[in-house]
Amino acid sequence: MDRKRSILIVGGGTAGWLAAAYLAKFLDLAKHPSLEITLLESPEIGTIGVGEGAFPTMRTTLQFLGIDETRFIRETTATFKQGIRFVDWLQTPTNGHRSHYFHPFEAPFYTEEASLVPYWLLQDERERRPFAEAVTIQNRVADARRGPKRPEEGQFTGPLNYAYHFDAGKLAAMLAERARELGVRHLDGRVTNVSLRQDGAIDSVNTAEHGPLSADLFVDCSGFHAELIGGALGAPFKSARRYLFTDRALACKRPYPDADTPLESFTVATAHPTGWTWDIGLAGARGIGTVYSSAHLDDVAAEQVLETYIGSKADAASPRLIKFDAGYREQQWVKNCVAVGLSAGFLEPLESTGVVLIEAAVSMIAELFPHNGPIDAPAKRFNALMSARFDNIITFLKLHYCLSRREEPFWRDNVDPGSIPERLKELLEQWRYRPPNRYDFILDLESFAFFNYQYILYGMEFRTDLSSGRADFPNVRAAEKLFQKIQMFGERATAELPTHRALIEQIAAAA
Repeated sequence: MDRKRSILIVGGGTAGWLAAAYLAKFLDLAKHPSLEITLLESPEIGTIGVGEGAFPTMRTTLQFLGIDETRFIRETTATFKQGIRFVDWLQTPTNGHRSHYFHPFEAPFYTEEASLVPYWLLQDERERRPFAEAVTIQNRVADARRGPKRPEEGQFTGPLNYAYHFDAGKLAAMLAERARELGVRHLDGRVTNVSLRQDGAIDSVNTAEHGPLSADLFVDCSGFHAELIGGALGAPFKSARRYLFTDRALACKRPYPDADTPLESFTVATAHPTGWTWDIGLAGARGIGTVYSSAHLDDVAAEQVLETYIGSKADAASPRLIKFDAGYREQQWVKNCVAVGLSAGFLEPLESTGVVLIEAAVSMIAELFPHNGPIDAPAKRFNALMSARFDNIITFLKLHYCLSRREEPFWRDNVDPGSIPERLKELLEQWRYRPPNRYDFILDLESFAFFNYQYILYGMEFRTDLSSGRADFPNVRAAEKLFQKIQMFGERATAELPTHRALIEQIAAAA
């Protein structure tokens, strides 16, 4: 008879329930009585809900879990997300003049013969279209508040790449229901303390309601508390404060003035003197939060920043203060415990990396899960992969800040060479003479592709000088025709695709 392997997940929320559902599905729990997954959730702890957004990878995850897209959109008040619009990141608004650029999910258009990027770089800077508008139709579609697909198109598919905005609490509830369907046992209870074995591994998680709970593998999804990985096992936390200065967020929900208010299909990230403000359009309300550095702004002044953005007193929107330290644990798998979600690390909600880090972690745990032998056999590999992923995300997030021309102290501090990771400095020096390409990055260690870097670089007006190699790009007329086709296709898509709000309402009505 096979030896029983048990997993105890401590903590619910998106991290805990996504881990439970994914592992139950991947390990085919219902058909393997030798496996057992239990999730212990404290009813006293709510969902943080910072950054109610995801990557396009979420579509694959939901599809793998067997969750219907229509139901997901209806039950989590979800909307489609086609990218992020960055407002005022390049320079401080003056005399009513504001700057913005778009980071779409769709890759730049290319042919098998060549990329359009060098031809865009060689165009006259004073006359060329913004980068995202020139190389993809998604910029135009999103600007026109159109959805990325038609309501009759299939689940998780469409002509344009997309992710979602969603209510994090409602997503956790949906994942919990699916996990229980897949055979996960759910316990309500509060951790009182953790008992360790002589070798330093966890022996049991002790609760007031259920007594001691033992397992082969403990998954710490206890959020910022990090009760197992940090509290019991003492895995050190590596701060990214040297590179990322923000450490506070004031978040709230705001209703729409009218039921038919147009819906944006992108996150709006608007810079302010000491950080930035996110604005996410859900089906029934906007999720708004201002992110800032406590070294540059106090909490009372931050409330004023939020009120100014909203246009009214923030009291009515019930803002919630969230304190965090950007960084991660280099040892996220220690002995018989692995951390997922906020207990493993947290980077500011810029680019919505929270959920994709959970997806990456649970996918690795599933693939590396030791059905026999030492339970910590995958730990070294897991830690190396997750640490590299965190480091690379830090590099990508810093790119948004270090190219700014804003003059406020917060932004000047971000441009200081001492605050820029060495890897990013090296890449920026190379990118002065060539655009980012796929050989700059190792796929399994990355959350962002080379073209994501291109969108940020050229949205922030970084200069890549190809002028001395102009003769190496002779297909100028063919490239110009492609640029024109992209514009034409964008106009056609804008005319043919439904408005974002109409699309969401039609999907909800069909459900």
